[in-house]
Amino acid sequence: MNIRKVLTALVREVADEADRNPAFRESIEQALGVFSPSGQVKSTHKTAPRTEEPKRPSNRRAPAALDPVQLARQGEDVLRAALGKLDIEQLRDVVADYGMDTGKLVIKWRTPDRIIDRIVEVSRQRAHKGSAFRDSPSDDPQDRPAAPDASEPRDG
Repeated sequence: MNIRKVLTALVREVADEADRNPAFRESIEQALGVFSPSGQVKSTHKTAPRTEEPKRPSNRRAPAALDPVQLARQGEDVLRAALGKLDIEQLRDVVADYGMDTGKLVIKWRTPDRIIDRIVEVSRQRAHKGSAFRDSPSDDPQDRPAAPDASEPRDG
């Protein structure tokens, strides 16, 4: 049996069941976003319109209270001051939200100072990443290293 015949048989069975079972038909219409004759999407009493952002799964940490990379661009002292105001769980949220614990060790640390040091270290690296390409080289010839002179003998 080829895939076309299998899929055709499946769709026919789903359509037949939708004709026989109104609750099944409504769930299929809702899943497919089928419009009712009035031109609006049919909704069931089970679902409410989403007016707020979706909830994170219970096994996920809360979003970070601040952006450590942005604060690192303002200076290490600014970053340390902001991190010092957070409790240990909020510090762990920052670590988790910004992917600063690839080895899954920082989350287990119990001292805020140690977690702050890690956040500062990673944030500084990320804040300055690519800065070698952003800074334009100086056009002043005095700032460039001297080129070796061809008239000088080479040691060798």
